[in-house]
Amino acid sequence: MPEGDTVFRTADKLRTALVGKALTRCDVRVPRYATVDLSGQVVDEVLSRGKHLFIRVDNASIHSHLKMDGSWQTGRVRVPVHKVRIVLETADSRAVGVDLGVLEVLERAGDVQTVAHLGPDLLGPDWSADVAAANLLADPDRPLAETLLDQRVLAGVGNVYANELCYVFGLRPHTAVGAVADPLRLMQRTQQMLWANRLRVQRCTTGDTRRGRELWVYGRANEPCRRCGTRIETDRSGDRVTYWCPACQR
Repeated sequence: MPEGDTVFRTADKLRTALVGKALTRCDVRVPRYATVDLSGQVVDEVLSRGKHLFIRVDNASIHSHLKMDGSWQTGRVRVPVHKVRIVLETADSRAVGVDLGVLEVLERAGDVQTVAHLGPDLLGPDWSADVAAANLLADPDRPLAETLLDQRVLAGVGNVYANELCYVFGLRPHTAVGAVADPLRLMQRTQQMLWANRLRVQRCTTGDTRRGRELWVYGRANEPCRRCGTRIETDRSGDRVTYWCPACQR
């Protein structure tokens, strides 16, 4: 599931493949931008901002968002043609955007305005735990997991981290934000958790990277809690699935 760490790692992969190189092919398969051709121009930089990606080429910026199923793949790519949204090639590399939830070509000068509404980026230079904590507490009655998922509060948390953080802090996902004893510490731990996973293919929140041991509660409905053995409960009635240990999370 693409979250801030996945997007950060994707940007790093695209930098290696594209930055400093001239495009020999630019094939945008979104009707609105199908006539855009950046061939012959050099890719200057690749930026990640929360769950958003920007590939800057001369005066243009290719903005994408992976949503649930999207990905950027490099090298030899084997996917159905109808899933491909964009192909970028250089003399020695290839990057393909697959099932991208958002793909648009913007003027470079104003591209970041697209994400101006986002809170501090957990993996970016603008990260501020103090600002994020203030944003978190703006609505103290709001459910904690829902608030962590709000990209206007802080940018980069997805459903995996929202559930795992609730477990680590001993609070159920639907607990009101106002019940968090130390909001600043929560924001600091959130950033530490994503930072530790920014270059890992398989994210880990438990500290145990052995296969099947990486997560505390997410995706583990009816399995025993790793700390107390109580069976993990789940709620699938909302927009996002939540998981919690009824003993460890009050």
